[in-house]
Amino acid sequence: MSMPEIVGPEQWLAARTEFLAKEKEFTAARDVLSAARRRLPMTEVGKEYVFDGSDGKVSLLDLFDGRPQLIVYHFMWLFDEGRGCPSCSFLVDNMGHLEHLHARRTSLAVVTRGPLADTLAFRDRMGWTVPWYSSLDSEFNFDFQASIDPAKGAITYNYRSDDFSGYVGEVPGTSVFLRDGDRVFHTYSSYARGGDILLNTYNYLDLTPYGRQETFEDSPEGWPQETFMSWIRYHDEYEKA
Repeated sequence: MSMPEIVGPEQWLAARTEFLAKEKEFTAARDVLSAARRRLPMTEVGKEYVFDGSDGKVSLLDLFDGRPQLIVYHFMWLFDEGRGCPSCSFLVDNMGHLEHLHARRTSLAVVTRGPLADTLAFRDRMGWTVPWYSSLDSEFNFDFQASIDPAKGAITYNYRSDDFSGYVGEVPGTSVFLRDGDRVFHTYSSYARGGDILLNTYNYLDLTPYGRQETFEDSPEGWPQETFMSWIRYHDEYEKA
């Protein structure tokens, strides 16, 4: 494998200082983007959604668990294989202690279309404790474009971060909600690489010389690279790989 150029301490410090200015520009730009996101309008959720949870049937309002904000991760289920999507599993692995979110009056839940019993067994295998629900008997995933089926009608919105036109199936995504009493509002959704910011493993790798080591990256010739996410395994299967 190729390696970065070797220079003396003074030349290294000059290059690092020049790059620091770019990092500060990026941080400022991200702050501006986040500020604009906070000023997006919202739309009321008028439909009643029912989910299957480990304690029985629950509503979308119940997923807030008494807090004003709710983040839902749309977890893809591989129905033909009876297991969770590896890339979605990668993202759930990167979810930290939810107490930190709770301290900011925010709940986080995973919603999948897989059958509850099968998906809970998979969750237990992975060692996750995040609140987990099935929307198998609900239109929730379709209404929020995490599942796409032309037979269920035309897509109402076009706010996915990547182009899934003509696609049928499930896509990874995140939806955000705010409640005012018993009224629930949809404030934001993102899909596909919109979830990059939630993947701390990638954020750590972005600090390293070789980066994510995926072919989409603009890396110097000779850097190790594999197809996007082709290297990802369930966290209990890396030794097998």
